Amino acid sequence: MSLIWAPLFPQELADQLLQKMAAKGMLNDTTVGIFRNSKKLRLRRASIRCCKVSAEAFHLALCPHRLLELDASWVPGGLTGADVISGLASNPECRDSLQKLALNGLSLNWGSLEQDGGVCVSFSSLQGLKTIHLVNTNLTDDILEDICSLPQLDTLDISCSTVSQLKALLKCKNTMRSLIAHRLYRLDMAPVRLLFIFTQLNALRHLDFSDDHFAGNDTERRDGDETVRQLLEGSPHVLPSLVSLDISGRKTISNSALRGFVESRSGLVFLGLLATGLSSCPVLSSQKHLKVTGEANEKQLWEALRRYRERECFVREALVHLYSLTMDTDEPQPDTLKLVVEAMQSHPKSPDVHLVATACVFNLTTQDLAEAMPVSLMSSAVTQLLHAMKTFPNHQQVQKNCLMALCSDYLLQDVPFDKYLAAMLVIRWLSNHEEPTLQRMAVAVISILVAKLSTEETAQLSEDVSFMKQLLAVVQQKAMLGVIDSTLKFALSALWNLTDETPTAARNFIECQGLELYEEVLESYYSEPSIQQKVLGLLNNIAEVEELQSDLMDEDLLEYILSLLQDPQLEVGVRYFAGGILAQLSSRPDAWTLDDELRSTILEQLHESIITWPHLEREMVSYRSFRPFCPLLQTCQPSGVQLWAVWAIHLVCSQNTSHYSSMLDKEGLMELLKALDVHADTHGDVKKVSQRIVLMVQEQQSHSEVMKGRMEPGKS
Repeated sequence: MSLIWAPLFPQELADQLLQKMAAKGMLNDTTVGIFRNSKKLRLRRASIRCCKVSAEAFHLALCPHRLLELDASWVPGGLTGADVISGLASNPECRDSLQKLALNGLSLNWGSLEQDGGVCVSFSSLQGLKTIHLVNTNLTDDILEDICSLPQLDTLDISCSTVSQLKALLKCKNTMRSLIAHRLYRLDMAPVRLLFIFTQLNALRHLDFSDDHFAGNDTERRDGDETVRQLLEGSPHVLPSLVSLDISGRKTISNSALRGFVESRSGLVFLGLLATGLSSCPVLSSQKHLKVTGEANEKQLWEALRRYRERECFVREALVHLYSLTMDTDEPQPDTLKLVVEAMQSHPKSPDVHLVATACVFNLTTQDLAEAMPVSLMSSAVTQLLHAMKTFPNHQQVQKNCLMALCSDYLLQDVPFDKYLAAMLVIRWLSNHEEPTLQRMAVAVISILVAKLSTEETAQLSEDVSFMKQLLAVVQQKAMLGVIDSTLKFALSALWNLTDETPTAARNFIECQGLELYEEVLESYYSEPSIQQKVLGLLNNIAEVEELQSDLMDEDLLEYILSLLQDPQLEVGVRYFAGGILAQLSSRPDAWTLDDELRSTILEQLHESIITWPHLEREMVSYRSFRPFCPLLQTCQPSGVQLWAVWAIHLVCSQNTSHYSSMLDKEGLMELLKALDVHADTHGDVKKVSQRIVLMVQEQQSHSEVMKGRMEPGKS
């Protein structure tokens, strides 16, 4: 891809465009081609970090630019350090302009570098370089020699590289201001020799000689620790400009050595002491302007998570201690949660990081703490929880932590995130676990999530029969024991919502023998209205699907449901849903396959029962749409069928007029209600309720128009 024509972009805008494309995962061999027009899209600070860009695309699109900075770290697909250097060196302007280069995670592949006019192209070909990052690379001693010959080199990060000797650093002893040498696992130098080199770096202000305390052997650590000990106990005239020292992970340093070092360095601004056992040293408390990474308090842990974001070993360590400190927190800590989320984002494939991070998320968002957090932050946190569930499906504790964190009404109801993915992940977890407490949480989460899905998402979810089977298994398990608990209620609610206006789900329910199970539950829980309402609600959903109505044409079942409709001792909620099933099934005489006398009785009892129902104040049911009511509101329908439909509409409209009035108008039900009102054969009871609905909607519309008029400029 390349641009045939483009306007002249402001230079900063071109940088931002590339950065945004990289951050959104949109940058690749094709899309990077737009930057081949280096006259119109002028790049200065370019990042292709983690983007799959080939050597050829890199050469064509980025190398023609007069770059100041380039980050090509962790580029997958074969781009090497040699490709980058040779490409940049091919542009005479870049040789002088480039000041900062990051090649973290790349194979340097130095043997492939081409000759340029008889001279080998190398880092020293880019004479303007001041800052170089080569973390996790196969850096050799010879390449380091070449790098250190750069005349302006002041910052070098060779962490986790394969370099074995550091004597080359003496070449830049007067320019090197920052040396980051974390976890040099191939380093082969005696402590005395290594210390000598460090002490010759006259301009050095920041030294990071930290170590991964989880890795390496004792010999490696012993030599490094000894070097640090000698540095701490040495004269303050050694490295006189040093203001920042990181020795995190060095476990054998004494308190006295640290105390002497701190007391003799009044200009010190940072100390890295995580996983050293030294962060509680009393001398630190007297240094008001000294920033410390450690585990003595939350402030030190925050500093650690900020500074070590890309170092898994230190992120793990900090999170472990943060978990302990946040176990009993009762104050919202959005800044802390943000750091935890960023740690998860930085290490998406680390089970160790996610094990502790998910536990921290739970601590920081439990109870009412989540409601005090910014919604966008909570959205990011939930997204990371879902990533953890998806990435580590067999890690039981990670799954448990995520599930406990997700089990929050506020989070599930008010925070935006991918609820379809969440439902799939939680049901997958549920299929392999039966621990009662966690099962209850999982089913509760699913119940709320399914109710939040769109009709399209619900249909997509219902295509997976295992989802239906798993929820039915929970119902069967509870029904066999005859228990009434929240797990059973949540499972019934989830199934009810799953089949709402979703014929595929309703069909799966029948094919999974759900109908037989629900008939048993109806009879077993006769005295439990909360259970019966949910069971009858799902049967309503099936009755709304014309091609499935035949599955409900069972005389014993309908006579039982009729008995519920007629029973004045039962709650109106139970009788309402019983009436809904009967109204749907009796509304189509051509499809009725049972005794006609039973249908006549149902129609008669529908009318007689409904006129006795009191108006309900509490919300009992909600509807995605009124489409299933359209057939029931036809003027040719019996009065019992019509009366149930208008009573149902009036119920929900009176409880949420603004929401349902617009739905009635949009879906054409207002015309049906008006037609009933003027039709000569419409029963008076039906007319009375339909007139109330029409009046309610008209009043709501008038109110909305008045409010809209008040909000328009120039009106009062």
